[in-house]
Amino acid sequence: MIRRLRRTYGRLRLGTRLALGLGVLSLLVFAVVGTALTTYMRGYLERQLGEQLRLVQIGQTKDASAHGTVERRPYYGWYTAVYDVSGGPARLRTPADVPADTAPLTALAETRAHASTDLFRTVRLAGEGTYRLRACEVEPGVVLVSAAPMAEVEATVRQLITVQVVAFALALLALVVIGRTLLRRGLKPLSDMAHTAHGITSHDLTDPAARLPLRADAPGGGPEVEELRTAFNTMLEHIDDSLAVRAEAEQRLRRFVADASHELRTPLMSVRGYADLFQYAAANEPAERDRHLARLRAEAARMGVLLDDLLLLARLDAAEVEAPPRRADTDLTQLVREAADAFRAGHPGHPLTVDTGPGPLRLRLDPVRIRQVLDNLLTNAAVHTPPGTKVSLTLSAGPAGATVRVTDTGPGIPDADRDRVFDRFYRVDKARSRDRGGSGLGLSVARALTEAHGGSLRLARECGMTVFTVRLPT
Repeated sequence: MIRRLRRTYGRLRLGTRLALGLGVLSLLVFAVVGTALTTYMRGYLERQLGEQLRLVQIGQTKDASAHGTVERRPYYGWYTAVYDVSGGPARLRTPADVPADTAPLTALAETRAHASTDLFRTVRLAGEGTYRLRACEVEPGVVLVSAAPMAEVEATVRQLITVQVVAFALALLALVVIGRTLLRRGLKPLSDMAHTAHGITSHDLTDPAARLPLRADAPGGGPEVEELRTAFNTMLEHIDDSLAVRAEAEQRLRRFVADASHELRTPLMSVRGYADLFQYAAANEPAERDRHLARLRAEAARMGVLLDDLLLLARLDAAEVEAPPRRADTDLTQLVREAADAFRAGHPGHPLTVDTGPGPLRLRLDPVRIRQVLDNLLTNAAVHTPPGTKVSLTLSAGPAGATVRVTDTGPGIPDADRDRVFDRFYRVDKARSRDRGGSGLGLSVARALTEAHGGSLRLARECGMTVFTVRLPT
């Protein structure tokens, strides 16, 4: 039963539970206050009745001393008895006005005989009801016992209890109803939060409807609820940002996997085709074997370069490569000159101008990776420009670090493609063959390696020239 009540209570709304809790607490307070008030009032009425008994007994004592007994009741329903208590059990003097049940009066008289002060006692007389008794000494060995009915006291106490129950019940009902209304109004922001949370699955978090209104739009709840409302909206914004980042990452991953699969399929198909040709040439055209074998090696090498670039980018994304990786004290001037010499040897149709400044420029960096960045930028300038296009390589130093600029006077990159040239597998010229255009990973690798060194790689168009700028910190 208790468990069922707990489960039922747990399924109630917070406002209802708070209202019930407030009602129970109020009921306990009312019970304590009512009990204390009733007890105090009963004690007060009994003291008043006792004082009345004392005043009445003053006259009765004189009557008992003069006549030996008291024959008349002072009030209707009162009783008076005089007892001899010397030399044995208490004996009732006659005539006396006593009830049928005299045992309580006699017992109180005997007790008073051995006491030094007047005694009070509340007893129940058979057939009469509840009475308040008072015993006092008339003279040595004589005790006067008076009994006053408590019917009026009990009636007053019952009326007081009835009034309290009715008043407390009305107050409790009003408190629960008004309290629940106020609690519902105060907890409305929490209900709005719950409603908004339930509607998140069917709403766009960027929609203002998926936010809770500020205090100016939805007053109530106090500063605590306002803080909770602000925190809830902030949480929704963070969730929205996280979902957007996750969606973008998933989209990029799907595009990356699709592009990587496509790029790897081409050299694999070439390897398979040249392997079949090599097998055919080995049996029928021995003179063609070397040419097919060379093509096999070239395709395998191109696939190896593609896999190396993919592995490098994956490691950079996973932060497995230190930033900067394998740092060593390196002369950047010498590195630029070596890259320029390699470019002249591999691309004699593109005149190259080199400016490295007056002397050596030493930085702590990974010479292999920075050389790879320079080779990728120079190769990109040669591959995507017609023969005869001038290329320049400039190195300069500043307080913050070194700057390397690779410039060409080719046709340039359209504005619509500049924001995506660093994306993986992206090609500006979609019709360019992979043999000439590469895999579309060169600029992505260059930017990733530069950023791994704490630097940056930017693209700009200046005075009709395409400029790639590499900045490396000191």
